[in-house]
Amino acid sequence: MPKRLFDLAFSSLALVLLAPVLVAVALWVRLDSPGGIFFRQTRIGRAGQPFRIYKFRTMQAGADAAGPAITVGADARITRAGHWLRRTKLDELPQFINVLVGDMSIVGPRPEVPRYVALYPEALRGIVLSVRPGITDLASIEFRDESTLLGQSSDPERTYVQEILPIKLQYAARYARAHTLWGDLKIIAQTAGALWGGRSHRDMAPKDGA
Repeated sequence: MPKRLFDLAFSSLALVLLAPVLVAVALWVRLDSPGGIFFRQTRIGRAGQPFRIYKFRTMQAGADAAGPAITVGADARITRAGHWLRRTKLDELPQFINVLVGDMSIVGPRPEVPRYVALYPEALRGIVLSVRPGITDLASIEFRDESTLLGQSSDPERTYVQEILPIKLQYAARYARAHTLWGDLKIIAQTAGALWGGRSHRDMAPKDGA
């Protein structure tokens, strides 16, 4: 209950304080390229329930049907505004709406699309999906340059599934087993530090078997 109350208070305050930024970004997305303001996609939440995640649109309209599910390097589908929004993570701001309605938390494992959730090992699936997914977590900090990393691979999809996803699941399982409000506050602070020029938190990577 304290976590949910924190989520409601934090997301409500964030939406109020960031309202001018949200409006400015929405106008920029609208004027920068044809298409809607928001990108909506089905993700898997707590207890395996699907929900629609909200982001500001950063790619050309219909881009999800014109290329791979993951974004790799300097993807030609990304708009001019989208490059900056992705780099600053401002495209994630609409997810405070997901938090308000109860689909997500401020801090928690990042929600995956169904095709990747289907690949979760059985031993970790129930653990990872026992908590609400979040806007940020330690894996988000670790892989904040994920698109660039995948752009260096000859097979981005395979690299994500075989190398990145297992590490994300270790983080997610460790969080689900032992999360606290104080820990959430630390992750929020670390996320802010990473976005504002902080260093990577690779030293916090969970050990095998976490």
